Amino acid sequence: MKWLFLTGYLLTFLAGAGLSCLNLAHQKRCSDRIPPEFSGKLDKTLLRRSLAYSTAKIRLSLIRTTIETVLLTLFVFGPCLVLYDRWTREWSDTFILHGVLFFLGLVLVDYILAIPFDLFRTFVLEARYGFNTATIGLWWVDRLKMATLGLLLFAILAAGSLWLVQASPAHWWLWVWLFTLFSSLFVMVLSPHVIEPLFHRFEPVNRPELEQRIRALAEKAGIRTGRVFQVDASRRSRHANAFFSGFGPQKRIVLFDTLLQQLEPGEILAVLAHEMGHWRHRHLSKHLLFAAGFSLAVTWLGFQLLMRGNLPGLVGLNHASFPAQVLILSLLATIAGFPFTPLGNWLSRRHEWQADRFAARLTEEPGLLGDALIKLARNSLANLCPHPWYAWYYYSHPPLAERIRALQASAGLDPCRPDSEPE
Repeated sequence: MKWLFLTGYLLTFLAGAGLSCLNLAHQKRCSDRIPPEFSGKLDKTLLRRSLAYSTAKIRLSLIRTTIETVLLTLFVFGPCLVLYDRWTREWSDTFILHGVLFFLGLVLVDYILAIPFDLFRTFVLEARYGFNTATIGLWWVDRLKMATLGLLLFAILAAGSLWLVQASPAHWWLWVWLFTLFSSLFVMVLSPHVIEPLFHRFEPVNRPELEQRIRALAEKAGIRTGRVFQVDASRRSRHANAFFSGFGPQKRIVLFDTLLQQLEPGEILAVLAHEMGHWRHRHLSKHLLFAAGFSLAVTWLGFQLLMRGNLPGLVGLNHASFPAQVLILSLLATIAGFPFTPLGNWLSRRHEWQADRFAARLTEEPGLLGDALIKLARNSLANLCPHPWYAWYYYSHPPLAERIRALQASAGLDPCRPDSEPE
């Protein structure tokens, strides 16, 4: 059983790595092919630079994933799991404290292992392509804040869940599911007001005319929104973005200052119209309901497997503590969840198409969103020709060329002729 489980885990990793390698080879073949949707808007030099940037990111991710997979495999399938379980039990033999120490130690190690990769990505890869603007001091401050906040929240979640397991042995799966669900919702509500300000400075948009146009667009879309903010994203990166945050009357619009610098007012409105489409179609609510239903099924199934007591045998052990069995269960979930990843991404891409169509109708100028996407793609060196299988499995958004083609078609433009006029 141990070798069968190990083989399944490694095959899952190899399947993901194989898709990445397939995508790298496909990108190399596309180095001289400018997508028709970008004809006249992009030269081959910029295309090659975009592909080089995408290739570098995928290679770094492959190296990181490979190292993490090897280390986790050695830890779980070797003697380290037993030794670590025994060591954390020496600190406390109480069920809750032992479990919290067990999981916090693993999370802390994960944070530490991520440091060299994050440093390289920020100060080598992102800097090489002109995106990084963060100082090393700001980077470390951000990481310390994230680690402290993450460990604190994780400790609370772990302690609460373990207490429920101990208090209700026969029905803890339901109580743990409810606890994690409401904890996640609470953090989402709290984040715009407590967590996000720890990392960014939010201030009203310094363009009164643009703010008025944004509010008029939101009113046209039937969305009651609060304040419109801009955030100092340029302190860390030149990448641009915009998003909604909060719930109900607390909804607010947030624009990266880099987005304000890179796009014209009409294009900014088109990007926000896309985000408004997500709200009008209730995509966030649908995503939360889907995630809640899926997590309920997973929690119940995990409860059944844990109660059977067969999980230690999957890694060649006769016995393992509850926290160690949860770790084994997480690896099993990685294997079982691999085929479901495309389903979640398909649903996300479907929502993106709906938001694009909503933006085209709301602005009554479909070409504006297409122009904005082209500018953002150029400025962010986005990958313009992913392999179809890679995009199908990993992409939560439709490939850019497909989105722009659909927008140009709805505007009556020929995507193969950038200078064509609407019919």
